Amino acid sequence: MDFSLSAEQRELTEAATAFARRELNQDLAKREEAGEFPREAWRACADFGILGLPVPAELGGAGSDVLTTALVMEALGYGCQDNGLLFSLNAQMWSVELPLMNFGTPAQQRAYLPGLVSGDIIGGHAMTEPGSGSDALRMATRAERRDDHYLLNGTKQYITNAPVADVLLVYASVQGTPGLAGLSAFLVDAATPGLEVSSSFEKMGLRTSPMGEIALIDCLVPAGNRLGPEGAAMAIFTSSMEWERSCLFASAVGSMRRQLDACVEYARSREQFGQPIGKFQGVAGKLADMYVRLEAARLLIYRVAWLKQQGRSATAEAAAAKLFTSEAWVQSSQDAIQTHGAWGYLKDAGIERDLRDAVAGTIYSGTSEIQRLILARMLGL
Repeated sequence: MDFSLSAEQRELTEAATAFARRELNQDLAKREEAGEFPREAWRACADFGILGLPVPAELGGAGSDVLTTALVMEALGYGCQDNGLLFSLNAQMWSVELPLMNFGTPAQQRAYLPGLVSGDIIGGHAMTEPGSGSDALRMATRAERRDDHYLLNGTKQYITNAPVADVLLVYASVQGTPGLAGLSAFLVDAATPGLEVSSSFEKMGLRTSPMGEIALIDCLVPAGNRLGPEGAAMAIFTSSMEWERSCLFASAVGSMRRQLDACVEYARSREQFGQPIGKFQGVAGKLADMYVRLEAARLLIYRVAWLKQQGRSATAEAAAAKLFTSEAWVQSSQDAIQTHGAWGYLKDAGIERDLRDAVAGTIYSGTSEIQRLILARMLGL
């Protein structure tokens, strides 16, 4: 692997960091406290080209390769302190846009991708249910075929972007087809009769990323809105998760880099007992650990991106990258608070926010326990 960046990649990542610092952090404390989705920032990201990074040029995107996309998402994480916004962006890109690119018909791609890329419409990914999260085979949402339509009934929970989404990728089990063979995916417009969406949930972190519940009550969806053939849901889901576990967590790598920079600066300027606190072994050791976690996470993420760029499967590598990076982000966030002491514990400092946001990373896109299970199975256990 060549770890040097091309001139184009350097220019793009520097521009992304500058853009994020300039456009995405305004009034963050106020928005985060209110749990307010930043529509203007979303539109700014679309105008900058973020939402179109992996999308082919003929469908309105930039057609960037996987590694370049991961680098840009890392740069955004470095410059943008709004982890909720970044999470919502990633959720649309990897769980809605990518499935459309890989499994959508030309008509479906033309209908949805240009709007998703331009920011005119927002997408959400509806898999999790009250009774089934990691266990997809327990999915209770049903799709009944009726001539050229499907009738959908069920409930989806903890759905990112649901309260603001214009289109939702909904997973359901086709009635009469048991097991994985029946699990299918459907593009459901938010205005479809029978689709009801709750208001946004109150959350510990990622508060600017709206999350809600979806109820499908005799929701009639055209058969032309089924994504892929019947039974393709797990292939769609697995494909999107490999990408999400790399590019989404590239943003976390950027956040960890920002944390480290802030901690080093504070450790140099804050004095106790007549010297900067960075001179004390206890503090210096924490910063060294933060550096090791950052570099290890970055290499794991880049390897997944490189494998995907080569057209190779990266199931184990993506699980390892997601597991390590999510847990490293939590630990480094704790170390950042500890380094800043009482000041780091106050909300006004903006440091504790990263910890609240980071905790969710051990849950979404497959819990840490599921990642360990995937890796154990890949090892033949």
